Amino acid sequence: MELIHQGKVRDVYADGDDLVLVASDRVSVYDVVLPTPIPGKGALLTALSLWWFEQLEDIVPNHVISAEDVPAEFAGRALRVKRLEILKVEAVVRGYLTGSGLAEYDKSGTVCGNQLPVGLVDGSRLPEPIYTPTTKADIGDHDLPMTYEETAAKLGPDLAARIRDLTFAIYRRGAEIALAKGIIIADTKFEFGLDADGTLRLADEVLTSDSSRFWEAAAWKPGQTQPSFDKQYVRDWARSTGWKPDDAEAPEIPQDVADATLARYVEAYELLTGRRWQ
Repeated sequence: MELIHQGKVRDVYADGDDLVLVASDRVSVYDVVLPTPIPGKGALLTALSLWWFEQLEDIVPNHVISAEDVPAEFAGRALRVKRLEILKVEAVVRGYLTGSGLAEYDKSGTVCGNQLPVGLVDGSRLPEPIYTPTTKADIGDHDLPMTYEETAAKLGPDLAARIRDLTFAIYRRGAEIALAKGIIIADTKFEFGLDADGTLRLADEVLTSDSSRFWEAAAWKPGQTQPSFDKQYVRDWARSTGWKPDDAEAPEIPQDVADATLARYVEAYELLTGRRWQ
């Protein structure tokens, strides 16, 4: 096998006609990889993505070939997948207002070209989910907001529309399933690619604590910070140290912060899947 790409969290190996996608224990915040891994995170993200791919396979085909036919040293945190031409757009969908979307809304009343009602606060549920795509940045760069019109110019109008429509369909299915398990999916992002036959496929990870904001449904209350099951805990800790994403060095994660982060990931996995994490 040959390492052909190292992302913020995943490493991609070429193996014959296939790729082997390996989820590391690295964690990134604000598009910066922190120096401290969270042991077990890669295996958990892989297992949760596999579970979601099964829930979504009637909506969109995915890139998974096998979770077992992988090198022994990567067992449990790797997938054998189809080679895809990954589209250079992060398909982001928001059902609730928070984070960078809230910051933009407070300034302009819009989020990535979507006009929103007045009076919304942190954690407000939106009348309808909105599509807020971004660029797909390399390591060291930051994803930048795009309008839908910009994605259409980049990908072509037909493909851009298919991605937008699939993004809404996947989010609505996922949000419905998660809410029944006590989790609000506030927002999330998807990646898509085209296989050799031109089939559009869902790729990378899907609806995990790394790629989504998971909130505790029973504790949700607009106007406050929401209890979460995702890496917002690490983001908040990193900001509390005074570190900024453009600083030369990222801070080491203390053991208690790493343990608390993994515990949140495990709780989300167990609530969603109904399976105990070993």
